[in-house]
Amino acid sequence: MIDAIKKVMLAGVGAAAMSAEKAEKALSELVEKGKLSATDAKDAAKKLADEGKQEFEEASKSLEERFDSMLKKLGRGQAERIESLETKLAAVEARLAALEKESPAKVAD
Repeated sequence: MIDAIKKVMLAGVGAAAMSAEKAEKALSELVEKGKLSATDAKDAAKKLADEGKQEFEEASKSLEERFDSMLKKLGRGQAERIESLETKLAAVEARLAALEKESPAKVAD
């Protein structure tokens, strides 16, 4: 499960890197065509990078919160299961103790 999460995170990083490369290429083309100044292109690239970083951080935080929630749910289910098994074990122990009182020789065999 953790491997799957790592793959999702790496895919996100890869997508962000590709998007940054495509943005840089598009901005360079605009500069070459004279439709955008080099300064404006740098500013736009910085803005895109900052926004991409912010979006990545928000997505990471959201994923972390979801992962924590899933772990809590799994833990809660395990705790309930353990409690149920402990209750059943206590009932079996009580029945065994009652049988031992009634006939210790039969239980020992």
